Amino acid sequence: MKPNLLYTPLVYLKGVGPNRAETLKSELGLETYGDLLQFYPNRYLDKTQYYKISQLHNSGADVQIVGKIVHLKTVEQKRGKRLVATYVDETGQMELVWFRGHKWIKENIKMNTPYVVFGKVNRFGSTFSMPHPEMELLKDHQAGLKISMQPIYPSTEKLTNKGITNKVVSKMVQQLFMETKANFSETLSQGLLNELNLLPRPESLLNIHFPKSQDLLAKAQFRLKFEELFYVQLQLLSKKAVRKRKIKGMPFTAVGEKFNEFYANHLPFELTNAQKRVIKEIRNDMGSSAQMNRLLQGDVGSGKTIVALMCMLLAIDNSYQACLMAPTEILAQQHYNGLKELLHKTDIKIALLTGSTKKAERTFLHNQLENGNLNILVGTHAVLEDKVQFKNLGLAIIDEQHRFGVAQRSKLWQKNTIPPHILVMTATPIPRTLAMSLYGDLDISVIDELPPGRKPIKTVHRFDANRLKVFRFIKDEIEKGRQIYVVYPLIQESEALDYKDLMDGYESIAREFPSPKYQISIVHGQMKPQDKDYEMDRFVKGETQIMVATTVIEVGVNVPNASVMIIESAEKFGLSQLHQLRGRVGRGAEQSFCILMTSHKLSEDAKTRLETMCRTNDGFEIAEVDLKLRGPGDLMGTQQSGMLNLKIADIVKDNPILKLARYHAIQLLKNDPKLEQPDHHVIRNTYTQLVKGKGLWGYIS
Repeated sequence: MKPNLLYTPLVYLKGVGPNRAETLKSELGLETYGDLLQFYPNRYLDKTQYYKISQLHNSGADVQIVGKIVHLKTVEQKRGKRLVATYVDETGQMELVWFRGHKWIKENIKMNTPYVVFGKVNRFGSTFSMPHPEMELLKDHQAGLKISMQPIYPSTEKLTNKGITNKVVSKMVQQLFMETKANFSETLSQGLLNELNLLPRPESLLNIHFPKSQDLLAKAQFRLKFEELFYVQLQLLSKKAVRKRKIKGMPFTAVGEKFNEFYANHLPFELTNAQKRVIKEIRNDMGSSAQMNRLLQGDVGSGKTIVALMCMLLAIDNSYQACLMAPTEILAQQHYNGLKELLHKTDIKIALLTGSTKKAERTFLHNQLENGNLNILVGTHAVLEDKVQFKNLGLAIIDEQHRFGVAQRSKLWQKNTIPPHILVMTATPIPRTLAMSLYGDLDISVIDELPPGRKPIKTVHRFDANRLKVFRFIKDEIEKGRQIYVVYPLIQESEALDYKDLMDGYESIAREFPSPKYQISIVHGQMKPQDKDYEMDRFVKGETQIMVATTVIEVGVNVPNASVMIIESAEKFGLSQLHQLRGRVGRGAEQSFCILMTSHKLSEDAKTRLETMCRTNDGFEIAEVDLKLRGPGDLMGTQQSGMLNLKIADIVKDNPILKLARYHAIQLLKNDPKLEQPDHHVIRNTYTQLVKGKGLWGYIS
């Protein structure tokens, strides 16, 4: 079939018309024949099986039963009436119930005549009932067209109100198959179809909409999921290959004096094997003539900063400058203090640039950067300003990159004639599944080992009723000279409520921990930045023992002496946020604790989150659970969710297919990078269509 037929507007499909076309576009985003073809059912009603009344279970599933109506009665109820029919087969009896349409049913029902009924069954006591069943005389049923598995399409209230029911959508799809004669072009090579034993594309599309059997449906789903994920991977991998080919980097060939001297004389501790492995991976990247683009993942406290510093020293040894950009002033300040401390016995020049940097200081800093006297610049978004010019920027490190937009990152590239090497760091573990899809075009390094001597944080769940015991525990910890965080949730929609919760909490803690014996800091979003910094600073210096805060402390603050993290209303937090907050403690050698406080009313998801937190400290395991609970779009936030606009595949549930698709995309590009072999022309043509943007699929952002 000519691909352009798939671009035909839906208004031209028989049975659609301008009004329906408009509704389908506004409600479901369906504009063309191709869109409707890829509007896949989200479940199926299996009409291949007939149940006996004695086999029924209260499972909420749709069932199909052959029997007869032997009695009909009207029952009065508080509001209106209901019509109840006694329906029997040779194994027992049940009820069919209607709450509306009584007159029509009474006039048209044939008593003691075999019917096939279909619908959900409910159980009341020992009796099963089926409200508003689909009904068909057995003789008509046997003579009719056998669509054994009935497709159910996603819908909205507006569609139903406008009469675009499931039946109507199903009819439209049938019409589409008739008009196109199901003559759809193949999009995968014959080699792939044979090797993976995949159904041809036309057969897959027919069986996804009108499956002939469970087996053919499963094969159609597999084929279409594979195809979708294969092209996602092909695009990511091609992008990576093109970038490595076209964007030349600066080869850092020397491992020189600064790196070696620091490694030999100034490292404050022995590197873990994971840190050594990651430094080696980064060294290989920066040593080649292609620009490095690497994502460094490491759990809270795994030692990413020291790895970042070793990489900066490599740049400096090769006569280049380095910069480290962080999303907040607190975090930038912390990185700066940490690096300064590590470098204080060396002659390496390092400076900090944030929105608060004074004008005179800035001017001096700009000059130092431009004449090359400054080796390392740590900063916030302020680094991106046009006034900030480097003599020769060789390495740009971005911390917590999901807080920076793409445009901001590209501004860093333009700070040098040859784009600097890029290292992106995150303490939010990204499940492998997601990393393969979202960051398939980056190389990925993982620090999956904590420094020796760190004790795992003990996490417990306590209900509000245990609060007094928790207070006693806090007093014991303060007696030992430790500090405590108490964090309240921040739900944007109700800032006033959050503030009230925080202030109520603060007051009850102030009553329990009176001054002057105890000192309490408080930090929240409505404070001025300088007041926030002042309170944080008091806590960091140990002048206050308790920090009451909203989630503003999630990223950043490093207080090795803080050993207890209390998270109030923990059920309102997502898993990754709970894990990030827990990572604020456990930074010293002492045993640390995380206490999750909740009310007794908990949803199933909340129970799973709390149980996961208490069971494991492994960020990657937590991220996998989080992904299953929330789905990929939510997990990555809006800027990346477009990437996962998948029509049929689910990168969590279909992880094995994703791995298979990625493997075959890698093999294909390795053996035939330009897709020039005759068998690969079909892939090249499909891929070209896709990349044009109007493409056959809209699933790659």
